[in-house]
Amino acid sequence: MGIVFGPVPSRRLGKSLGVNNIPYKVCTYTCVYCQIGKTLKMQIKRQKFYEPSRIFKEVERRVKEIEKEDVKLDYITFVPDGEPTLDLNLEKEVKLLHSLNYPLAILTNSSLIYEQDVRNALLNFDFVSLKLDAVSEEMWKRINRPHKNLKLNKILEGMLEFREEYGGKIVTESMLIGGVDYEGEFEKMAEFLYELNPDIAYIAIPTRPPAEEWVSQPNEEIVAKAYDIFSKKLKKVEYLIGYEGNEFVSLENVKEDILNITAVHPMREEAILELIKRGNEEERLLEDMLNKNELKKVEYGGHVYYLRNFKNMQEGKNT
Repeated sequence: MGIVFGPVPSRRLGKSLGVNNIPYKVCTYTCVYCQIGKTLKMQIKRQKFYEPSRIFKEVERRVKEIEKEDVKLDYITFVPDGEPTLDLNLEKEVKLLHSLNYPLAILTNSSLIYEQDVRNALLNFDFVSLKLDAVSEEMWKRINRPHKNLKLNKILEGMLEFREEYGGKIVTESMLIGGVDYEGEFEKMAEFLYELNPDIAYIAIPTRPPAEEWVSQPNEEIVAKAYDIFSKKLKKVEYLIGYEGNEFVSLENVKEDILNITAVHPMREEAILELIKRGNEEERLLEDMLNKNELKKVEYGGHVYYLRNFKNMQEGKNT
């Protein structure tokens, strides 16, 4: 599986080239709403996964292709199949990538930010997105389902320490889901966010198929309530609830690009068909990939999505 994918359209970052620095699916959480499925290996011990030189070379090659085709690129973003800060080589990788002269971003679930080495690595990014779905123990465990050795109070303290150390753009993302009683939680989150003082506090809802079937989108009243409570405490609150669009980019092998993108980013049917058309491939490519079990089809929120079939890949049947 490729380490680099995209550029893909991002609601936060414009056109983003993704870096998948964690194998599927190694994480510190197994969030109920995760768009790439349930966590296969939960751990909090950091380790080396890929050689930094390999990540740099793959990103550099892709960037040169993008520049050759005159495609717009706003960020190079670490947004892998698991938690990116589990990567012990993260600091080395981001320092190498700075030589490409593009802003570097990372989307982290914040779970390891209490470790100084993790904060040191994050300091090298231009844009850091920190997850904050809850500040109370019960809600955190229900939504994020953390590794048993993680401590919420240490994570929250680590986020505040990082804020003191960091000079770049910091945003937070809070995922709201239906069927959860948020009574009193939004007020507690707003108090913490006020202390953290992010440049933007994003409120998100599930827009792609979640890991657990019972997860649904919250009603408009819940979303509006969170926005109202956050806005009274914070300088900038934004929704992260719209569809990011179909402007995916394929530069060489359309099939390979679809597999790499859907490994971390489920794609709507219309987006895949548009990518196939722009790549001058025949529409039957999608049907062929389904027949070979390389992709799986999921309906969610009135839309059809396609995800990479990792079970098939793990069994060695995938090309």
